[in-house]
Amino acid sequence: MNRHDVRLLQQIRGYPCLTILLPTHRTPPNNRQDPVRLKNLVGEAADRLLSEFSKREVEALLKRLEELAGTIDFTRALDGLALFVNQDFARASILPFTVKERVVIDETFATRHLVKALNRSMRYWILVLSEKPTRLYEGMNGILEEIQENGFPMAHEGPGGEAPLPGGFGIKKSAYRDEYFQKFLRSVDAALKTVLAGDDLPVILTGVDRHLAFFNELTGHKASIIGTVTGSHDKTSPHELSKLAAPLIEKYLADKRREALEQLDKAIGAKKSASTIGDVWALAHEGRAELLLVEEGFRYAARLHADGKTLLPADDPSAPGAIDDAVDEIIEEVLNKQGKVIFVETGKLSEHGRIAVVLRY
Repeated sequence: MNRHDVRLLQQIRGYPCLTILLPTHRTPPNNRQDPVRLKNLVGEAADRLLSEFSKREVEALLKRLEELAGTIDFTRALDGLALFVNQDFARASILPFTVKERVVIDETFATRHLVKALNRSMRYWILVLSEKPTRLYEGMNGILEEIQENGFPMAHEGPGGEAPLPGGFGIKKSAYRDEYFQKFLRSVDAALKTVLAGDDLPVILTGVDRHLAFFNELTGHKASIIGTVTGSHDKTSPHELSKLAAPLIEKYLADKRREALEQLDKAIGAKKSASTIGDVWALAHEGRAELLLVEEGFRYAARLHADGKTLLPADDPSAPGAIDDAVDEIIEEVLNKQGKVIFVETGKLSEHGRIAVVLRY
């Protein structure tokens, strides 16, 4: 699920919007109970809805809910699951962190956990170059989801693809094949441009040498490509593709962390940085954060001072008015103001209070 999907969810309004959250398990024997627990939550949601509405009023919603729950593949589960359903819409999302089990019925969907997953996880595109067809996947935490929009998947329908090559004396079929395949790849690159305009993530290319060479020659997105996986992967499963991409992702993250720490060092010397969560909170809300650095796993329950600006620690994160995690709030604020966020290893920012920011001014 990408930012476009989350924005879509956040725009949907109208009672009842149903959200079901369930902590799940990756491996047996613990994951054997997950389908049963989801069934129980679906039953709880139905009971609550039927206590407020007639069966006819929520019949479409309940049907969508049952159908969606039936599509969940618990063999691919991570640590959490979220279901979003209303009269006209149904969507499920696998989460890479645990959630509190609950059923929420409100005017809007409960999307906070999705925002958290997007903000705290490395996301990327994998473009599988092929004549039949070229596919695009969104990756996050080792899970790949195939994109079924913006023209993807794209089949090469011209000569040399689904259409036959011209014959006859003196015809160089290889030249025709290359010409029309390059034309096809230009359409792939145009579709990728649309995708990147909506969610500018790093791209990993896969394909045979010939396809990679053609695409690298004509693409307008070289700056977004962080690596290639060579070989024919027309029939490679998403799970196997994610494993092939993993070393490239790890190197990319290591490089980004190193660059971010170097940028922070320069900013400290130029007096364009700040540390500790209280100062970073204020500066992020002022729109001054160009780059936010956060230690992985750092969370901070807080509350606001009476002045509405100063951040204070919260003794009870569940108390009314408490901020469950001020770090997530800061991350979202920085991203909303076109800043960047980099997570670094635990201990790398110990002298900064586990969080630091490079300032625009």
